[in-house]
Amino acid sequence: MAQRTATAVPSAAAEPRRGLLHGAFTRTLGLWLLLALTVVACVLSITVGTRSIGLGTVWQALTDASTPGDETLIIRELRVPRTLLGVLAGVSLGVAGALMQGHTRNPLGDPGLLGVTAGASFAVVLSIWLLGLSTPGGYVWFALVGALLGSVTVYAIGSAGPGGSTPVTLALAGAALTALLYALIQAITIRETTALDAYRFWVVGALAGRDAEVAAQVAPFIVVGLVLALVNAPALNLLGLGEDVARGLGTRIWLARSVGLASITLLAGAATAACGPIVFVGLVVPHVARAVTGPDHRWLIPYSALLGAIFLLLADVLGRVVARPGELQVGIVLAVVGAPFFIALVRRRKLAAL
Repeated sequence: MAQRTATAVPSAAAEPRRGLLHGAFTRTLGLWLLLALTVVACVLSITVGTRSIGLGTVWQALTDASTPGDETLIIRELRVPRTLLGVLAGVSLGVAGALMQGHTRNPLGDPGLLGVTAGASFAVVLSIWLLGLSTPGGYVWFALVGALLGSVTVYAIGSAGPGGSTPVTLALAGAALTALLYALIQAITIRETTALDAYRFWVVGALAGRDAEVAAQVAPFIVVGLVLALVNAPALNLLGLGEDVARGLGTRIWLARSVGLASITLLAGAATAACGPIVFVGLVVPHVARAVTGPDHRWLIPYSALLGAIFLLLADVLGRVVARPGELQVGIVLAVVGAPFFIALVRRRKLAAL
């Protein structure tokens, strides 16, 4: 009887770790399907808004810049840059969330856990308060530098102990730094109403009001971050077996952690700098991707990238539709939709071990 029980427990524990898709062929087909859905989401993002525009008009505006009319201006100057930024931010946050949950072994981990969001927010407040910047194109660089400094500080604090950096020390250091920086942000915004007003617009999290220049500024950082994420995937799979096992198989733990940290910082920092803090994408999307692919990060990372883009674009479209003739910022929509979605996901999946 004891023997039967002992064999049943590992089988039951392993079950949640299996994805819906098995084998390289079916997973590749799944990626092509997600790519097609991403294209559909991009089309919806360009055509649907406070003013709906037909596909024929959209195609003509995209292929012929000399086409007269307000609709051409709306498509080329507003919706195309907004859609491009939505894809970049969704891909970045989805992949950063997958890496964050993998490295910290925390199913509730998101990119903000490493101090990225707090560092970017603090830098934006300082740039608005001290330099008088008021446009996303002006403070995007400060936000990116703040995100980088925040993650480096967390890593330095988390590595200061005799055991070096571990998922627990990094999470604790990130929580402490985040609390400190947000306290400083509150102190500044309470005293300076100008900083408060400009910061309030950024901190909500939005794709609107950003032009193509902002997307071009953060795109190189996102590309480098994605490359590092793919390079980090095999080592992250080995770390999932335990650090002792990974070390025995030849993995350099410090190098794998450093590459993962660099990727998370570049991806989450660039997305936060461009769009402001956007919650739930990095938290929810990796769980959905893991339910499909299982824990193999070689597949989990590309699935999280495409699902993140789809999730963010559809939320942005929903925000334009439900509040016509105005619109809700995507950060608000994700907070309203993402919270019950994540609760349902937790109840259904029971947050399977990572």
